[in-house]
Amino acid sequence: MFLLLPFDSLIVNLLGISLTVLFTLLLVFIIVPAIFGVSFGIRKLYMKTLLKIFAWATLRMERGAKEKNHQLYKPYTNGIIAKDPTSLEEEIKEIRRSGSSKALDKTPEFELSDIFYFCRKGMETIMDDEVTKRFSAEELESWNLLSRTNYNFQYISLRLTILWGLGVLIRYCFLLPLRIALAFTGISLLVVGTTMVGYLPNGRCKEFLSKHVHLMCYRICVRALTAIITYHNRKNRPRNGGICVANHTSPIDVIILASDGYYAMVGQVHGGLMGVIQRAMVKACPHIWFERSEVKDRHLVAKRLTEHVQDKSKLPILIFPEGTCINNTSVMMFKKGSFEIGATVYPVAIKYDPQFGDAFWNSSKYGMVTYLLRMMTSWAIVCSVWYLPPMTREKDEDAVQFANRVKSAIARQGGLVDLLWDGGLKREKVKDTFKEEQQKLYSKMIVGNHEDRSRS
Repeated sequence: MFLLLPFDSLIVNLLGISLTVLFTLLLVFIIVPAIFGVSFGIRKLYMKTLLKIFAWATLRMERGAKEKNHQLYKPYTNGIIAKDPTSLEEEIKEIRRSGSSKALDKTPEFELSDIFYFCRKGMETIMDDEVTKRFSAEELESWNLLSRTNYNFQYISLRLTILWGLGVLIRYCFLLPLRIALAFTGISLLVVGTTMVGYLPNGRCKEFLSKHVHLMCYRICVRALTAIITYHNRKNRPRNGGICVANHTSPIDVIILASDGYYAMVGQVHGGLMGVIQRAMVKACPHIWFERSEVKDRHLVAKRLTEHVQDKSKLPILIFPEGTCINNTSVMMFKKGSFEIGATVYPVAIKYDPQFGDAFWNSSKYGMVTYLLRMMTSWAIVCSVWYLPPMTREKDEDAVQFANRVKSAIARQGGLVDLLWDGGLKREKVKDTFKEEQQKLYSKMIVGNHEDRSRS
């Protein structure tokens, strides 16, 4: 039997006391508040302190940059080219008026000068691509003491450098271990809790316990990211038998919404840790998981969703109809599938504050582990969530028009740019139909004018 020296015994005792104190703090300030859905205001105080530090650091940087006469930030612009919303026909008419004696109305034929319109449009698209730039993180106008958010930063002063180094130590040596411990706690409780609840017979008791286990665990995971969330218009929260649709910036969108409401998730069956979580969750709650072979079967997916929403006792379905993560500036095309089944749609707008940490997941650049590490080493995740009034499909409206109307409402409320482009362009090439559409517009303009002239 090994005997501990006095010094070793002291180390063991101190370690035991430290773990006890840490566990007590976690229990009192994080786990218990998560169970009852209350907050002591520590995260908001932390956010206010960070804002004061950022303001001081910004003043120091601006003063130092002015003294050394160098540019501190890249010029901020919303777009490179100023473009007026004009039609193809109007622009070609303008080109012909300025460079050709043949007017489009009088000469409905191909003119060599028409090529300049398509050349200019192509150059504008290459230089100011409104699609590709939605899949990269935006650079901040001010620095938040994270080296990843402004690559134009240069040495300013010793005091500011020390502050940055202190921030690195706090984020990696204190916040990161604490957040990993909280995430592990939340996920473990979710798996164990939902598995135990799953063995209970169906009824009110099971539903009550399932709801509160889910809420508790998601709230712990929210605290693992030091997420500070402001919910607006909670009276419009999704209700049973409906579909909740939201813009999609990050995988943590699910946690952000599920920590304030009880939803049925929709997704593909995964393996590994994610598969263990999915199998445990579905025991306690009627989530909708699809096999890989079923995901592309639109009719099967629509049938499963329709059956779910027709039962008004079942939870609202949570769906992100963009189908991929878009950076925190825009909303892209909504897939029409969830708008075809005739259910009440509850739109939700999510807007993150990048000043404390960029929540956007660039899946083509970072894997999930790298992304979560970046999240857990940021200062905090701050966002606002707006619950919009429920919307239903009108009689003279098809699924695409309904989807666009919901998307516009979300973009307007969240202060986001409303784009018609498909988020699938993140990984796929532009479909030939988009190219053919421009060709048809031009040929219709030429042939149509010629036919109108013949009839007259």
